[in-house]
Amino acid sequence: MTEAKSTMEFHPRPAGGEPRPWAFPAPDRGQLPNGLTVLTCHRPGQKVVAVDVNLAVPLHEEPEGLDGLSTIMARALTEGTDKYDAEEFAAELERCGATLDTDADHPGVRVALEVPASRLSKALDLLADALRAPAFPEGEVERLVRNRLDEIPHELANPARRAAKELFRELFPVGDRISRPRQGTEETVERINATAVRAFYQAHVRPSTATVVVVGDLTGVDLDAELTRTLGQWTGSEAKPVELPAITADDRGRVVVVDRPGAVQTQLMIGRIGADRHDRVWPAQVLGTYCLGGTLTSRLDRVLREEKGYTYGVRAFGQVLYSTPDQGGAALMGISGSVATDVTGPALADLRQVLVTLAEEGLTEEERDTAVRNLVGVAPLRYETASAVSSTLADQVEQHLPDDFQAQLYARLAETGTVEATAAVVNAFPVDRLVTVLVGDAEQIVEPVKSLGWGEVKVVSG
Repeated sequence: MTEAKSTMEFHPRPAGGEPRPWAFPAPDRGQLPNGLTVLTCHRPGQKVVAVDVNLAVPLHEEPEGLDGLSTIMARALTEGTDKYDAEEFAAELERCGATLDTDADHPGVRVALEVPASRLSKALDLLADALRAPAFPEGEVERLVRNRLDEIPHELANPARRAAKELFRELFPVGDRISRPRQGTEETVERINATAVRAFYQAHVRPSTATVVVVGDLTGVDLDAELTRTLGQWTGSEAKPVELPAITADDRGRVVVVDRPGAVQTQLMIGRIGADRHDRVWPAQVLGTYCLGGTLTSRLDRVLREEKGYTYGVRAFGQVLYSTPDQGGAALMGISGSVATDVTGPALADLRQVLVTLAEEGLTEEERDTAVRNLVGVAPLRYETASAVSSTLADQVEQHLPDDFQAQLYARLAETGTVEATAAVVNAFPVDRLVTVLVGDAEQIVEPVKSLGWGEVKVVSG
């Protein structure tokens, strides 16, 4: 028996090529005759086109006692028009292979469409119908109200959602809309009806204060003609932009315990307000916050998860709230995670020590370099889809930022030094100016927390 001779040839492993330069895409800006602002961005190869519409309808405009009206109105936009009932509208979207989603947040309402480029024309017809002539049928609005009422108990049962709700109520003035749940409470939602939805739409939704963002492969598409034919037929009176109040907060150091008897874990949410994207410190704040708690290798995880074993993960973040053209705005600077009930006190003590050590010793060059690589290096992957680009451009519009903001942000992140990042994150999370919310078993955690000396400790019902 003879041994078979191998014919396999071995080749050297391919070497990586030179990285190609990348920048966040710049949009083209225009306006339709009806006053609708248009941002477009041609992205060859992205055959699923994304369309985001910003409606300048902030939650602040909801009538007193009707919190959640924006959410119901936004959801009802897709529940029938002057041409189709709710089922027919859904069927037409499905025939296009399109999705149409809506959301209401503090800055306004967002309507997001995704559709194959070959079906864009028909999908724009449907989007235009939803914006210019929503039917708001009584039966559909009643169903949406019931659905929302069903959602609320589940949200309150979720420890993370419950902690966030309590933090906003504790941090912001009682009379401010931002202090109350974004999608309303049982008491306010159950008052909403089709009449209220129609009146709110008529008072606030109009093309002159709206912006549409279109991103994708637009080869062979006469987009100006398509937009004029569809969204260009949407009519409405002119209006001045809504003036939002400046964001203020009470960040005196204190603790609120939301009592959940028998809970085996404590959900923690620590926060205050800080600089937003209008502030020159924002890139340094982003970088420093990432080093503190933006990833599994951050300081908080390294201590609380790897060294101490208190948690599966703790994250630090900056959540933009809303901004105005003249005054800018603010961001919620937060730390969130969960720990076992019996180590709540030690975990909080070690968390604070991480902040103290950061202020005393600063970030390392290695931490800064790793954060820059992660934040800047993954940007081309993050924006591979049209929807990611469109959503970010819509965010910029919503927050009154220049069209090149995101592109400039990555350049500034790469230029930010370790000292700047340290100063920004220390200022964002001062150890004596943080509001702490704990959702857990008050009987077990109140005394250990009081012994920390973090200020007043109060207990509220879970």
